[in-house]
Amino acid sequence: MKHKTSVGEFLKLYGIIIVLVVLLTVFSLLNPNFLTVNNLFELLKQVAFLGIISVGVTFCMLTAGIDLSVGSNMALSIVMTAIVIQAMPFGDAAGANVALACIVGVGMTTCIGLINGFFINEIKIPPLIVTLAMLQIVRGLVFIVTGAIPVYKNIPKGFLFLGQGSISIIPFPVIVMVVIFIIGTVVLGKTVYGRHVYCVGGNEEVARLSGINVRMLKYSVYTISGFLAGIAGILLLSRMNSGQPRAATGYEIEAVTACVLGGVSMAGGLGRLWNVFFGVAIMGTLSYGLISVGVNDFWQQLIKGAVLLAAVGIDSMSRTRQMNLVELRREEGKRKKEADI
Repeated sequence: MKHKTSVGEFLKLYGIIIVLVVLLTVFSLLNPNFLTVNNLFELLKQVAFLGIISVGVTFCMLTAGIDLSVGSNMALSIVMTAIVIQAMPFGDAAGANVALACIVGVGMTTCIGLINGFFINEIKIPPLIVTLAMLQIVRGLVFIVTGAIPVYKNIPKGFLFLGQGSISIIPFPVIVMVVIFIIGTVVLGKTVYGRHVYCVGGNEEVARLSGINVRMLKYSVYTISGFLAGIAGILLLSRMNSGQPRAATGYEIEAVTACVLGGVSMAGGLGRLWNVFFGVAIMGTLSYGLISVGVNDFWQQLIKGAVLLAAVGIDSMSRTRQMNLVELRREEGKRKKEADI
């Protein structure tokens, strides 16, 4: 007998796509030029950076953690890469020097991820507090190193392809984002490591008793998040053509919102990475759409905050409902056993 999909199940499966379509429709009605080809490609470029860091944040959230340091980590990658490029001589070794600068930038953000993992695992500080503190520490470090002055000298033209170039008609940052999403989806859905990530988020104690090295797994997810923040930072540096110390401010909140919109539970153990892609698209459409219809930055912040609150509220209500259903079934099972006796 064929199972009939209920309205609730349909919305759970396709609700996020419906929201995205509704947003695109509303903004296209308010601004007839919103859905032009140029605007859509510009929108894709903007969401690429957010999408890359959202993959790392998803890994952390699936283990019942969170990484709020990704925005500051992106800024660290931006300025450190720009500083190293500026300090190095160019000529025949220009390509190698740029590659070395990128390695330094990504290496530093990856180390920040490891440090997050250390405080979470060894000092037993909650991930929210560790990464919130690191958000401030790293942003402060960025301002100290640069003196709050942008770094823009000696950035070679070839480097600009990473953030501004295209392959055929597809912007290069979008290609990088899609590749990272594909890799992340395969890792989470098709590997033992991915199953361990979900298991730790579902029940850490059960995961530990099952033989999973929870400590090393937590180190790994924060390291992955730091690494991806570094990659996103290099692409954003290339797009801006300067090392802006204030770059990527607020990206951490947008990344968390995109993940929750995509169905990643704040309690861990639940969520699919491809749904996060649609969450990222919604955040990008919201930002770009509000700008296109002339909504100022203050109202944008208010609206994005409200979206985050609503998304987390829906996630919380859904988890409470599931727990109540489990408890109800447990009670029914007990009553049935007692009746049989």
